[in-house]
Amino acid sequence: MDDHPEPSTLRVFVALAPPDDAKDELARALQPTYARYPRLRWNRVEDWHITLAFLGEQPSTAVPLLRSALAAPAASHPALHLGLRGGGHFDQRLLWSGIDGDLEGLHQLAADVRDLIRACGIEFRDRPLSPHLTLARSRRDDPVSVPQAAAGLTGFVGRPWRTERLHLVGSNIGRGPGPIRYRDIEAWRFGAAVQARGGGALTEP
Repeated sequence: MDDHPEPSTLRVFVALAPPDDAKDELARALQPTYARYPRLRWNRVEDWHITLAFLGEQPSTAVPLLRSALAAPAASHPALHLGLRGGGHFDQRLLWSGIDGDLEGLHQLAADVRDLIRACGIEFRDRPLSPHLTLARSRRDDPVSVPQAAAGLTGFVGRPWRTERLHLVGSNIGRGPGPIRYRDIEAWRFGAAVQARGGGALTEP
């Protein structure tokens, strides 16, 4: 968690993050694509995430409300088993890797998170969930690279992994030149309440 004081407003979202070894596996598979399409604006591997609810620009006063609200769904939800699979693009501009695994559970988690955020009185644009991991964006003068890069990911199937934490993330997008940077405002471990009720640790199936 970042201990720096919050700015008066910040752009925030709620997300999941694949574990490092799953991200490293995809990054290795992308090495030829990195070399072939160097003009794409590639996201940093450490910033890869699966957005559950994008809240946009919010006043810093929303952060304590979100912290209180989001601890509950993380504690009450068991970990999800997911994986990275294939690739695609949105409007020839945004390159993504797809999500496989417990998609029903993922959609339910996103719905619960969004319901709790709305119950706090925080307004946001409630877009349909399309689970994906954003990898890169094209430049305005390069509409071809993203679809070609997506085609190169068609056969990728990553190892399955288990979600560890629910993340409240802030970004610097729209705050001057330079690459987008993300930082955890706070993160909560999944299944704490489930584990307490069961009297033991969560285990892999």
